[in-house]
Amino acid sequence: MRDETLALSPAQLSALGTLSRLGPARIGELADAERVRPPSMTRTVDGLEEAGLVERRAGADRRACEVVVTDAGRAVLTADRRRRDAWLAGRIAELDPGEVHVLREAVAVLERVNA
Repeated sequence: MRDETLALSPAQLSALGTLSRLGPARIGELADAERVRPPSMTRTVDGLEEAGLVERRAGADRRACEVVVTDAGRAVLTADRRRRDAWLAGRIAELDPGEVHVLREAVAVLERVNA
């Protein structure tokens, strides 16, 4: 099975991940979250829809559609996460114990900053 994430542009993969976190969203909301203009997001969503990774559904107020991630889209995100996790685990495994200790301390600091 080929890696579906390799066929997606970085913008498509980012939009798919953002949509997964946001839940159903209008194009404008997704564009705001991704900090792009709505016409750009429309093109991105069109590509994701053609690939079967998202679908458009009637919105709550019926005036605009909402975009939702499909099961295939969730599978692509899971595969991408696994690929990135494996890459990171491989890089961390190459560190010496002192570097791993520093990395753990840095993570703790970053978690406090993010809280």
